[in-house]
Amino acid sequence: MRFLPVNIDAFIVELNSLEQTMALTDMLQGVIADWHIKEIIPAARTLLIRYNPIVTNANILAKQIAQLDISASIMQSGELVTIPVRYNGEDLPQVADYLGITVAEVIARHTNNEYQVAFCGFAPGFAYMVSKTAQLNVPRRNSPRVRIPAGSVALAGEFSSVYPQASPGGWQLIGITDTAVWDIYRDEPALFKPGTRVHFIDVSQSKTTYHLPAHLLASKKQDDTVEQQQDITVLTTGLQTLFQDNGRIGQAALGISESGAMDKSALHSANRVLGNSINEPALEITQGGFSAQINRSMLVAVTGAVCDITITTAQGETYTSPMYRPIQLEVGDIIRLGNVKCGVRSYLAVRGGFQVSPILTSCAYDTLAQVGPLPLKAGQTLAIKQTNALRSISLTETSAIDYPTSEDVVVLDIVLGPRTDWFTQQAIALLTSQLWQVTPASNRIGLRLSGEQPLSREKHQELPSEGTCIGAIQIPANGQPVLFLNDHPLTGGYPVIGAVCNYHLDLAGQIPVNAKIKFNPIGIFKEFEGSDVDHV
Repeated sequence: MRFLPVNIDAFIVELNSLEQTMALTDMLQGVIADWHIKEIIPAARTLLIRYNPIVTNANILAKQIAQLDISASIMQSGELVTIPVRYNGEDLPQVADYLGITVAEVIARHTNNEYQVAFCGFAPGFAYMVSKTAQLNVPRRNSPRVRIPAGSVALAGEFSSVYPQASPGGWQLIGITDTAVWDIYRDEPALFKPGTRVHFIDVSQSKTTYHLPAHLLASKKQDDTVEQQQDITVLTTGLQTLFQDNGRIGQAALGISESGAMDKSALHSANRVLGNSINEPALEITQGGFSAQINRSMLVAVTGAVCDITITTAQGETYTSPMYRPIQLEVGDIIRLGNVKCGVRSYLAVRGGFQVSPILTSCAYDTLAQVGPLPLKAGQTLAIKQTNALRSISLTETSAIDYPTSEDVVVLDIVLGPRTDWFTQQAIALLTSQLWQVTPASNRIGLRLSGEQPLSREKHQELPSEGTCIGAIQIPANGQPVLFLNDHPLTGGYPVIGAVCNYHLDLAGQIPVNAKIKFNPIGIFKEFEGSDVDHV
């Protein structure tokens, strides 16, 4: 085992095989609470461990993990799911040629051998399945497709999978299924989870009709015709307006990352101003430009990126209101948020909270996974919770960070690792010495950065997909960094050279396009103390 740094509350355990990864994942599931582990993200040869740094640390956990004997551990087998497939994938002939067998033999190997889900990642419901006997190990395509249809059955490396929704991808397509492997409205949205056994069948050779188990058929989809209170009418949404809260922690088994408010300190302040729970969902408004008509008396607050707040009353009077203060609005008022002056995202909360239903424990909208209440649109009406509880409001809230402009240089502290040793010494020096400009291609998934000199790698072999965290600095083949933000993929295949420290993540989420970033390492790259103990 190797123990590699990821962040001040996370590290990676590197193992020798997928079987060891699956075994260690299975063992750690039983000690998550006792060892103060927040989340485990398994991948092909690694586990990313997120923990509570207040009550434990990386060295303690590394020693505990190193003492586990995973040599004899066997991953528990889960439920058997049958997937009917039409084997008509456009890459099927090329797969057969690569393996030196016929198309019929490819289909026979895929259907005659049982698969088991090792881990999930890339997208919600996307399961990495393995078979010890199928012998269908093929490389990814040289050039990924822009769009792969939902239900596509595919191969890559030692894995097989089913694409849960239409998305880009570089896997080899061998067929398609009508079975919905991901349905957010089911009681269990993901058809596959680690341990699930999977049997593929060729529908052209079988007359049997296969159905999902009853507990995977029930749908919770709400009737869109149900009327709700019309307390607020959205007039304009600006660039993007989303519901956000603290996000989803602990959904890695479904292939879903944390998401949540990009500036959690601003979200919490908005709720404290109004006497709400700090995790009450609020509107995250990107670059201002939001406006709404008020249809009942209410108290609101706006925090985060600095913008002008203008209220026009039903009588035609116009006045401005400060940020980080409660704002009393009356029937007929129109509230407008102007373009931001610094920062990127502002937060609008209402006293009592918005009436919005959580999806998978959260009301946050994940722009990559497309999970959560949909982005707001003009003409939409919003409801406020009915509550008689009165809680004290805060009149002393201020911004927790200095919001940057597009002209600023923002310094972000970083932890080097887990793959710093994949890069040349010159690249490591460049990472922290030159400035990186935020490009217009940036969003909630990540900041795409551009530097005068790209970063070069020492190691050029393919890196098996491994877990990533918010703040990870991933280096693609072009050598220009991508700084992962809240809606990042759960796993990634490019090496991560470092990660922005947790306490600077709110700041990272507020850096505008064209601003420049300087990375400041807070230590050197090194493995943890448990790495010299080998029990595998």
